[in-house]
Amino acid sequence: MTEPIHGVTLEAIYRARHRLAGQAVRTPLVRSAALSERFDADIRLKLETCQPTGAFKLRGATNMIAALIERHGRDALAAGVTTASTGNHGRAVAHAASRLGVPAVICLSRLVPANKVAAIEALGAEARRVGASQDEAFAEVERLVREQGMTLIPPFDDPLIVAGQGTIGVELLEDVPNLDRVIVGLSGGGLLGGIGAAVKAIRPEARVTGVSLTHGAAMWESLKAGHPVAVAEVESLADSLGGGIGLDNLCTFALVGEVMDDHYQVSEAAIARAMVDILEHEKLLVEGAAAVGLAALAEHGIDVRGETVALILSGNGVALETLDQARTLAGR
Repeated sequence: MTEPIHGVTLEAIYRARHRLAGQAVRTPLVRSAALSERFDADIRLKLETCQPTGAFKLRGATNMIAALIERHGRDALAAGVTTASTGNHGRAVAHAASRLGVPAVICLSRLVPANKVAAIEALGAEARRVGASQDEAFAEVERLVREQGMTLIPPFDDPLIVAGQGTIGVELLEDVPNLDRVIVGLSGGGLLGGIGAAVKAIRPEARVTGVSLTHGAAMWESLKAGHPVAVAEVESLADSLGGGIGLDNLCTFALVGEVMDDHYQVSEAAIARAMVDILEHEKLLVEGAAAVGLAALAEHGIDVRGETVALILSGNGVALETLDQARTLAGR
């Protein structure tokens, strides 16, 4: 059970859970009566929307910062931690650093709206606005690491980040030991890789199903090519599933290839309908990336009859105008 899967062991995931105690929430796993009846299955919803920052990313960021303090002492992080993110990862690093007593600088381009800047500052971090693109913001991150000795907290491609996300898989199987399938949004692979590593170590017969966008699915295109590839990013209701996996990917590319059993790509219309369905029937506001599990079930008619299935509702970071777009698209 503790054999490493590309640098991620079940033991590492349990250590991550110990570090997360009191820092991140053990989120509810609730049964959806409406979806269970609709798909003739036992459908459970893992509510990562209940994290203090509204998304699963808090687990990985907290685990990495806490592990670095544990291994090297707090003085090793005296210069602080840094990353570039306009969304869930930036908020997670800001929150985790503040709770663990470490300075943090979140680099953002000058195009990032003021409300997102204010949200990061409210969590105790410095929001540093640099340049006119995220590439320029990340160049500032690299400078801070190189010249000021700050520590990069990457969004997904690190075993400590992956192990933090993997605590979700442990919680799933503690709550539902007979789990047959977990359906997870797939982007950089930190979430699916972590959950998959835990699930396959504890209950190998359970299926791990990944869901990507129809266009701009960097991890899926990389897996098909057999090596990391660059894919053009496209606008999407599930914007947090966009972006590359890094051509020098060290961890998640191989991990996802090992733990993922099957994969589906979903259209924007399916994502929109799923977001609206979850809001109307479950009374839960979720971002597009959190709705792709339901989108895949509905659009592809995945046969889950008689199965116990967990859908990962990964976050609630959706703007009202994006929700309006989803409602309009779903109504067409």
